[in-house]
Amino acid sequence: MTTPTSHLRFKDLLLESVAALLSRPLRSVLTCLGTIMGVGTLVGVVGLTTTAQAQVSARFDALAATTVTVEDHHTKERVFTPATAEKVLGQVNGVTAVGYSWPISEVETIQATPTARPVTSTRVTAVSSGLFDAVEAEVSSGRVLDPFHDNAKLPVAVLGQLAADRLGISDVSTQPAILLDNRPFTVIGIITATQRRPELLSEVLIPAETALTIYPEPEGGGNNAATMLITTRAGAAQQVAQEVPWAISPQDTGQVSVAPPPDPRSLRESVNRDLSTLLLILAGVCLFIGAVGIANTTLVAVMERVPEIGLRRSLGARPIHIFGQIITESAMLGTLGGLIGATVGIFVVLIVSLTQHWAPVMDPWLALLAPLLGLVVGALAGLQPSWQASRIQPTEALRR
Repeated sequence: MTTPTSHLRFKDLLLESVAALLSRPLRSVLTCLGTIMGVGTLVGVVGLTTTAQAQVSARFDALAATTVTVEDHHTKERVFTPATAEKVLGQVNGVTAVGYSWPISEVETIQATPTARPVTSTRVTAVSSGLFDAVEAEVSSGRVLDPFHDNAKLPVAVLGQLAADRLGISDVSTQPAILLDNRPFTVIGIITATQRRPELLSEVLIPAETALTIYPEPEGGGNNAATMLITTRAGAAQQVAQEVPWAISPQDTGQVSVAPPPDPRSLRESVNRDLSTLLLILAGVCLFIGAVGIANTTLVAVMERVPEIGLRRSLGARPIHIFGQIITESAMLGTLGGLIGATVGIFVVLIVSLTQHWAPVMDPWLALLAPLLGLVVGALAGLQPSWQASRIQPTEALRR
C-alpha cells in the first residue's frame, strides 16, 4: 500500500503563517523591530541625504560659485590698491564687491590697555573698506571701515567678535582704544558674522592705507601675500576669473594668480559620491542588524515550537512544508517591518526638514521598494531557521 503524498496549497501556507504570527502578537512585534529600525533608518538616511544634497547645492550656488580669490605675486611694486579695486569693480562685468587684505606679521603685542596682558591667538590684518561688503559682514556694534578711513589713513580698527571677547570689548559707543605695539587705535565697530572668510572674526582689522604708513608693504607670494576677494553675480565667477588679471595688471598678468570657484557640476558630483558612500555603509549596517534580529528571534521561535513541528511531521507534513511555513512567517515579518519602517523614515525626513526649514526631497520609489526590501531581508534571515526546522524528526520532537 502506497502512502499518499501530502500537499500544502499556497493559500493554506499563507493562512497557517498568519495564524502562527497572530498567536504570538508580542513576539511578532518585537521581531519586526529589527527590520523597522533597519528599513526606517535606510529610508531616513536616504531622504535626509538627498535633502542635504539639495541644500549643499543651493549653498554652493549662493556663495562658492560667486567668489573669486586673487593673490598678489608682485616683486617690485604693490598690485592691490584702492585704484585697482575700483578698476575691477567698475570695468569687469558681473563683479558685485571687491576687497583686499594681508596679514601684518610685524605686530607683536595687542592690548586693551597699557597694563593689560597681551592677548594671544589674535592676528592683525590690513583690509580695504570694500572687504566688508565682499564677505557680507554683520555688525553688532558701531560700523565697519569706509573709504574715508582709508584715504585719511586714520588709526582706527574693527574687531571680529572673538577678538573683541579676548580684549574685553563688547560695545564701541564709548570709543574704546586698543594698543598695537603701544600704538593706539580707536575701535569703531565689532563684526559678529561673515558669509565668507570666517577667520576675520578672530582678527583685528585696520585700514590698508593706514597700515602702509606704519608697517612694510606685503611681500608677493608666501603666507603674508595680499589677497583680493571678489564677489560676483551668480554664474559670472568663471568669466570674472579670466578677466581680472587683465584689469589689475594688463602689462604683466603673471603678477597675480587667480583661484576661481570649482565647476559646480564637478563639485556636486564629488559631494554626491561622498554622501552616497556614507549612505551605503549606514544602510548596510542597519539592514544587517535587522536581519540578525529576525534570524535570532525566528531561531528561538523554532526551538520553542519543536513539539508543534514534530506533531505536524507525524501528521504527514513534509520537510518542505515546514521550511515553507517558517520562511513565509519570516518574510511576512520582514514585509511588515519594511512597511512600518518606511513610514517612520518618511516622517523623520519631514520632521527634520521642517525644523531646519529645508525643502524635503525624496525619491517616491524608495517608499515603494522599502516593503520589498523588508521581504527580501526577512526571507534571507529566515533561511537558516527554516532549514533547521525542516530537519526536525517527528520521533525526536515528540520525546521533548
